[in-house]
Amino acid sequence: MMESNDLITIERRLVTRFLDMFIKFGLILALASFCFTVFSPFLNVMLWGLILAVTLYPLHQYFAKKLGGKQGLASVILVLLGVMLIVVPTITMITSLGESATTLVEHASHTHLVIPPPNANIGTIPVIGGKLFTLWSQASQDLPGLISDYHTQIAHAAKLVLSVLASMGGGVFGFIISCIAAGIMMAMGASGANAATRIAMRITDERKGVELIKLCTGTIRAVAQGVIGVALIQSLLVGVIMALAGIPAVGIFFVGALILGIAQVPVLIVSLPAIAIMWITGDHGTAMNVVFTVLLIVAGMVDNVLKPMLLGRGVDVPMPVVLLGALGGMATNGILGMFIGATLLSIGYLIFMAWVNEGLKKASLENASQ
Repeated sequence: MMESNDLITIERRLVTRFLDMFIKFGLILALASFCFTVFSPFLNVMLWGLILAVTLYPLHQYFAKKLGGKQGLASVILVLLGVMLIVVPTITMITSLGESATTLVEHASHTHLVIPPPNANIGTIPVIGGKLFTLWSQASQDLPGLISDYHTQIAHAAKLVLSVLASMGGGVFGFIISCIAAGIMMAMGASGANAATRIAMRITDERKGVELIKLCTGTIRAVAQGVIGVALIQSLLVGVIMALAGIPAVGIFFVGALILGIAQVPVLIVSLPAIAIMWITGDHGTAMNVVFTVLLIVAGMVDNVLKPMLLGRGVDVPMPVVLLGALGGMATNGILGMFIGATLLSIGYLIFMAWVNEGLKKASLENASQ
């Protein structure tokens, strides 16, 4: 009888302990869910701000040293430089794309758009030459009829252009906010680094926490500088030259060059068609066309110079991982998500591989001891 009472008492204690743990876990989960819901609108901006802060922190410390240790002033200078060097050219390209689309719609709606007949050499282009020559000829002879025949495709193209414009506009605004957030983080860099290290140690242990922070920091800087930074600088350079050359839809070429640059594919794939469009439709004269052609070819190959300058160490992440992260991030969160996705997926890949390698190392040591 006593044993039965003892079992009942133990059972009640276990049930009580389980209920306590369940209630505590539920409360923690509810609090975490509420905090995530409140913070989620700012998640992408803060993540990109953190990536920028980690990437630019050595440069920030250099400026701070030159300014007598003034961390806040160094952050303000870096934020202003980022806005001038990145945001202003991007806004120019978005405006150019919007103006080109508006002008095209106005001319088409008032039947003032006159398309010259195609050059006979276009028909000799492999694979697409014949169809392109036919469509161009129909456009030069009967543009309203061509628009009527392909109104569905034209509507889809217009929606695509509008979505690109909206995404780029939102990305520019998010980049400005991220720059400000990065400036604040860099101004408090020492305390932020200590907090991140303590969090990593709490999740793992003292040794693994420090290694985890080093791994994340190194990966962020390698991917942001050697992949995303090079691609962004190169695509902006290509876009600015195209805008100066008067090539229409510069924003679309800019996005294409950015994606190809992140994928480590030659940006000449984008710049060469732009050169062809410039020679066919441009009115700068032969001399200026030659100048813009040379500039676009050089810009399309400038990554060969930028990578050795900006890539502090080899990127240990396979390029398909970076590309998938960029495309997945862009599909879910637009232009800003492209940068965040490439960086975070690279970090996740390296952490996973470090965990795999650690398990293999332990297994090999156990086998050796036996």
